[in-house]
Amino acid sequence: MENHTLFNDGRMKSTVELEKFSKLEDKIKAIVSEKVSLKKQIQTLEDTLKSKEAELEGVKGKLKTLDEERNSVRARVDSLLDLIADVDLAK
Repeated sequence: MENHTLFNDGRMKSTVELEKFSKLEDKIKAIVSEKVSLKKQIQTLEDTLKSKEAELEGVKGKLKTLDEERNSVRARVDSLLDLIADVDLAK
C-alpha cells in the first residue's frame, strides 16, 4: 500500500510540474506575441515618420519658393516706390 501512495504522489508531482511548464509555455507565447505586435507597431511608426519627413521636405521647398517670391515682390514694390518718389521730386 505504501508503494501505491508513493506512486500517486509521484504522479501528482508530475501533474503539478506539467501545469507549471504549461504556464511557463503560455507566458513565453504571450511574450513572443507581444514582441511581434511591437515590431509591427515600430514598423508602422517608422513608415509614418518617413512619410512625415518627406512631407516636411515638400513644405520646406514650398516655403523657400514663397520666400523667394515675397523677396522678389518686395524688391519690385521698392523699385516702384522709388519711381513714384522720383516723379514727386521732379514736380
